[in-house]
Amino acid sequence: MAGCVIIVEGKTDKERLLKILAEPVTILCTYGTYSAERGEELLLQAQDADEIYLFTDEDFSGKKLRAHLMEDFPRAIHLHTQKMYGEVANTPLPILAEILDRAGLSVNTEHLELD
Repeated sequence: MAGCVIIVEGKTDKERLLKILAEPVTILCTYGTYSAERGEELLLQAQDADEIYLFTDEDFSGKKLRAHLMEDFPRAIHLHTQKMYGEVANTPLPILAEILDRAGLSVNTEHLELD
């Protein structure tokens, strides 16, 4: 897998990002938990990626998960939602589009009003 990988916590996060991404991106889910086995799976899935992004929630569990992911992906680029939204899934699409755009990812602004 070459290209870009974004690691998120859950399926809802993945679905929201796919709504607005305008380029092929592989989105991997941790499903909110982390173990050595899951870390190895993610490493294998992302091993050929040119860029890896970590986009976890801004709550306690999201920050804890990010800390584990940072150990396995030390060169990953960190994306953060605003604290007021807490979770990627609760972040309005226009804000998500802005975060992704600032990171250099192509976004599709066509569906932003559907949020």
